[in-house]
Amino acid sequence: MKFAKLTLIVAALAALTSCGSKETLEQNQPVAFSQVKITDNFWQPRLKTHAEVTLQACLNQCEFETGRVDNFAVAAGMQEGSFRGVFYDDSDLYKALEGASYSLMNNPKAEVEARVDSIIEKIAGAQQEDGYLNTFYTLGEYDKRWTDMNMHEMYCGGHLIEAAIAYYNATGKDKLLNVARKFADHMYDMWGTGDNHWVPGHEEIELALVKLYRITGEKKYLNFAHRLLEERGQGRGTWDAWNHSVLNRDYYQDNVPVKDLESIHGHSVRAMYLFTGMADYSSAANDTTYLAALDRLWDDVVLTRMYITGGIGSSASNEGFTEPYDLPNESAYCETCASVGMVMWNQRMNMFKGDARYADVVERSMYNGALAGVSISGDRFFYVNPLYSAGKHHRRAWYGTACCPSQISRFLPSIGGYVYAQSENAIWVNLFVGSQSEIEVGKQTVALDMQTNYPWEGATLLTVTPEKDGEQFAIRFRLPEWCRSYTLTVNGEAYEAANDRGYLVVDRVWNAGDKVAYNMDMPVEVVKADDRVKANVGRRAIQRGPLVYCIEEVDNKKFDKVELTPETVYSTQFEADLLGGVQTITAQNGKQTIKFIPYYAWDNREAGKMEVWVKYNE
Repeated sequence: MKFAKLTLIVAALAALTSCGSKETLEQNQPVAFSQVKITDNFWQPRLKTHAEVTLQACLNQCEFETGRVDNFAVAAGMQEGSFRGVFYDDSDLYKALEGASYSLMNNPKAEVEARVDSIIEKIAGAQQEDGYLNTFYTLGEYDKRWTDMNMHEMYCGGHLIEAAIAYYNATGKDKLLNVARKFADHMYDMWGTGDNHWVPGHEEIELALVKLYRITGEKKYLNFAHRLLEERGQGRGTWDAWNHSVLNRDYYQDNVPVKDLESIHGHSVRAMYLFTGMADYSSAANDTTYLAALDRLWDDVVLTRMYITGGIGSSASNEGFTEPYDLPNESAYCETCASVGMVMWNQRMNMFKGDARYADVVERSMYNGALAGVSISGDRFFYVNPLYSAGKHHRRAWYGTACCPSQISRFLPSIGGYVYAQSENAIWVNLFVGSQSEIEVGKQTVALDMQTNYPWEGATLLTVTPEKDGEQFAIRFRLPEWCRSYTLTVNGEAYEAANDRGYLVVDRVWNAGDKVAYNMDMPVEVVKADDRVKANVGRRAIQRGPLVYCIEEVDNKKFDKVELTPETVYSTQFEADLLGGVQTITAQNGKQTIKFIPYYAWDNREAGKMEVWVKYNE
């Protein structure tokens, strides 16, 4: 296949355009992953590996290798010892427990549940009488708790809340949820009302409090989330005490009130959790105050700061952002946690706007930036995800700061929650994942069976079985930003679907067994970056469907001499025995043969160089 068309992008997605905020919130709601049974050949094996390998690896690190569980046991008086680790380490255990809870929803295992119950006993035992729970201070200088805004006390508390809700939803057991509520009540009593002020150094508690409000119905948790959001940018953070040029108010998103934010600054993961918290509060409170800021921030992030992989945060010095279009490849930070944060935030934006461009970013970040964070074997992890490697950057079994392994452990089993959404009279198909689900539309339940070989092929067959025949509703299929042509049929007949904000709308009367065949052409695309991205001048990237590709030295022995031209011819082939089964791309350039693999799969074989943006000779 010869490919001639070049796609001009701005930081990988210039085709996206800005839109203003809307007054109507919650245009659609995601369908919970517990309602989606994944059956396809791409994600289902990864979920199996997660349950059998990744989850166990993270729990083993917390329980046997690093002292994270021991810290709680010591604080509970169950064993002798002292604090081991870093002040934010409690959060890694909470995230691992959240991942275990999600896994239990679709893969019930008595031994995993028993193991989690044992850990919960230690956590509950470590809680102080007033509700406080943080092993670093409990086992250290307890009198200094709540004296330093950067010490992640609320960050750890937020992850405790998320883990507790997940385990309650998975098992119906409320012991950890009661612990989380008691700590949330302690924080509320300290900082939720009156003249006491607190600016969390690492955002997370805000979105967790909204989750706690949704499951308990207690309005004070929602109000507390709002208060913490409003604390930012009021000059109350104590960041100047650090006396360091990097760790300043911009780093903490504390420079202006959040509703006035114009552009993104500082630490990338903190920013993603902040924006997600702003969106979650807006949704729960039906408050549009933050939407204009979220629109501005989205334009700034996606159009000027995002890598083609969906990764964000170009700088190691602040684990975050510098200036627009500063997107170096070898030194790209692109923390795995930040890519997961992009998925979370963009799903919320899609919920507000019903616009497919947000789901496009969900897909880009999920299949590339986030998925690269874990090895195919499931037991090794990337913290940093560069787009060029000289051969010395490799995944590790764990990190001193282990937010990324535990983040991946909770993210992977939740991916089913990004496939579908629902609104009053429509089903939204956001991702193309072989799956079965039952979704409420109007006053009835609709069973869906999606069959596809995505992301290797663009053909999707959706079988629709409504509870009652003869009811009318819409199914809205995302038209991906990478898709240039497609066909769509209903029961074998061509269907002319209206395009509404990037969704093909099939609005009709449905009967049991109706089938929608949606076939998206998936050619190889040669991608040109915006000229303002200096690192990519004279280079091109290769993308096919949602996947960004790269070259590795193991496949291309003359790695440093690889180059593409306008005359390069591309072909694809599925290699079942390579990297768990991947569609590779071969680029034939005269006598030179170049092999590309999906970016997420790099560094799973022998060490060697890797590159996404390849030299291009015009």
